[in-house]
Amino acid sequence: MTRLFNEPAAFADEMIEGFVASHGRWVKRVSGGVVRNTESTPGTVALVIGGGSGHYPAFAGLVGQGLAHGAAMGNLFASPSAQQVYNVAKAADNGGGVLLGYGNYAGDVLHFNQAQERLRREGIDCRSIAVTDDVSSAPLAERTKRRGIAGDLTVFKVAAAAAEAGYSMDAVVDIAERANDRTRSFGVAFTGCTLPGAEHPLFTVPEGRMAVGMGIHGEPGIDETDIPTADELAELLVSKLLAEVPDGMTATGARVVPILNGLGSVKYEELFVVYRRVAQLLAEVGLEAVDPQVGELVTSFDMAGTSLTLFWLDDELETLWNAPADTPAFRRGAVTAAALETSEAAALADVEVSIPEATADSRAGAIQVLHALRAAKAVVDANAEELGRIDAIAGDGDHGIGMERGVRAAVEAASDAVARGAGAATALYIAGDAWADKAGGTSGALWGMALRAIGDALGNTYKPDANAVATGVAQAAAAIMEFGKAKPGDKTLVDVLVPFRDALTSEVVTGKPLTEAWGTAATAAQEAADATANLLPLMGRARPHAEKSLGTPDAGAVSMALIIRAIHTTLVENTTMKEKA
Repeated sequence: MTRLFNEPAAFADEMIEGFVASHGRWVKRVSGGVVRNTESTPGTVALVIGGGSGHYPAFAGLVGQGLAHGAAMGNLFASPSAQQVYNVAKAADNGGGVLLGYGNYAGDVLHFNQAQERLRREGIDCRSIAVTDDVSSAPLAERTKRRGIAGDLTVFKVAAAAAEAGYSMDAVVDIAERANDRTRSFGVAFTGCTLPGAEHPLFTVPEGRMAVGMGIHGEPGIDETDIPTADELAELLVSKLLAEVPDGMTATGARVVPILNGLGSVKYEELFVVYRRVAQLLAEVGLEAVDPQVGELVTSFDMAGTSLTLFWLDDELETLWNAPADTPAFRRGAVTAAALETSEAAALADVEVSIPEATADSRAGAIQVLHALRAAKAVVDANAEELGRIDAIAGDGDHGIGMERGVRAAVEAASDAVARGAGAATALYIAGDAWADKAGGTSGALWGMALRAIGDALGNTYKPDANAVATGVAQAAAAIMEFGKAKPGDKTLVDVLVPFRDALTSEVVTGKPLTEAWGTAATAAQEAADATANLLPLMGRARPHAEKSLGTPDAGAVSMALIIRAIHTTLVENTTMKEKA
C-alpha cells in the first residue's frame, strides 16, 4: 500500500513539487510537468514524453541531456491533459519541432493528439510516437493496439539521442519507429497496487498465484499460474518474447538490450537472481546481451511484479542507445550541459480566460448549466467508489477518481465563469477545458469534448431551448465517435450516448418540452448502461480482459447514465420552482 501522503487528491502535485526540489540540476517545473534545466542545441528536435504519474522513473526521471527535453505529468494513472502536453511542448521547443512520445493508451492518444493538432496550427512541426511493446495486450496481427510498458525507455532513448545528434524531424521519427518495431515486453505480477488513500488494491492476485501479462496501471493479467521459481519465471519471460522475433531478425548472432524491470515492490536482489537465468537463456539461443538493464524503470506504485523487455539492435540503434545521457534516473557516459539562464525555462503562468459578451438570456442559461454540473458532481461523488470497483474488474480502477477530479474542476471553473457574467457557451467551454485538464485520461478528454460541443450549439446569444440542447447532444456524440473511434457495441460510454441522443432528439422533434424529453431519454440511457453488461469491450484498457467484464456494465457508460439522470432531477426541480413562482 501507499503509506506516505497528505491529501490523496494533492498527491501528484506534491510529488512533482518534491521531485523538482530534489532534482533541480536536471529539471525545472512548468505548467503541466517538467522540462530540462540545461541548455539544448537551438534548431534541434525536442522530445516530449509523458503519461500518468505513479510510474517513476517514467516519465519525469528521464528528462535531461541526452534523453527527453520535457515530460507532461498527468494525475495518478491518468494521461496528462492536452493543455498540459501543449504547455510542456511549448516550453521544450528548440525550434526544430517537437516529437511527442507516450504509451499507447486511449487517454494518452486522445490528449497527445489534441496537443499535436494545436501545436501544428501554431506552425510548430509536431509528430508522435505511441509505444506498443507489450506482447500480451494484443496479437501480432493487431500490434497497433498494443500498450506501452517498459519498452518506452528504448524508444525514447534512441529518439532523444538522434535529436541530440542533429537528426531531422523525419529521421528522428523514422528511428523512433524502428526502435518501437524492435522492442518487445512481457510482464507478471504477484500483487496489485494501491493508490494513495485507497482501501483496496486495483486488482488482487490469489495467495500463491501469479498474474501473467498484467498492465502497469493495475490492469489484471490475462492469465494466472502458480508462483514459479526465479529460474522458471526467467524461462517464462524469455520464451514469451522469443516466440515473436521482429521481422528480419534471427536469434542466432543477434544483439539485444535486455531490460528486467521491477514494478515497485520486488527487490533488486530478486531481480538479479531472475536475470542470472535470463542471461543464460539468451546465450543458449545465440543472442548477445548488450548493456543489460536491471532495476526499476517503469513502476506501478507498490505492485509486486516484473517485466522483461528485449530491444533488438542494429548498428545505428546500438550507437544511439549507447550515446551519453544525464537524467535523474538514467545516466551513461560523459555529458556536458550548461544550466539555463533564470528566465529561459520560466513556468508558464496560468492566464485568466476572458469572458465574451453574452445576453441576459444566455447568462440565465449559464446558471442552468452550473446547476447541471453541480448535480453531476453530487452524483459522481456519491458513486465514485462503485465506479472504481466496476472499472477495476477488467480495467485499471481509476474511473471514479478521474470523474471526481474532472467534474469538481468543471464546477469550480463554471462557477467562476458564471460569476463573471459568462453566457451558456462560455460556461460550457471553460468547464469542459477544466474537466479535460484535471481529469486526464480518456474520460476527461471525451467529457471535455462533449461540453464544448454542447456549448457550440447553445451559443452566448439566445436562451437555450430543447432544440438547441438536442442539437448539442448530437454534436457531442458525433465529436466523441469521430475522435475516440468508438461505436455502439464497443462497450464504452458511446453505448449510452447514442441511444440517449436518439431518444432526446425524437422527443424534442415531437414538441415535448426539454424536461419531459430529457426524462424519457434518461430512461433510455439507463437501460443502455445496464445492457453494456452483456457486451465485450472492444476499445480501451479493458479490451485485453474482455471475458472478465461479462456480466458487469461499463464504468464510463454507468457514470454517463448517472449524470444524465441527475441532470433530469435538476431540470424537474427548476421547472417546479418556476411554476410555483
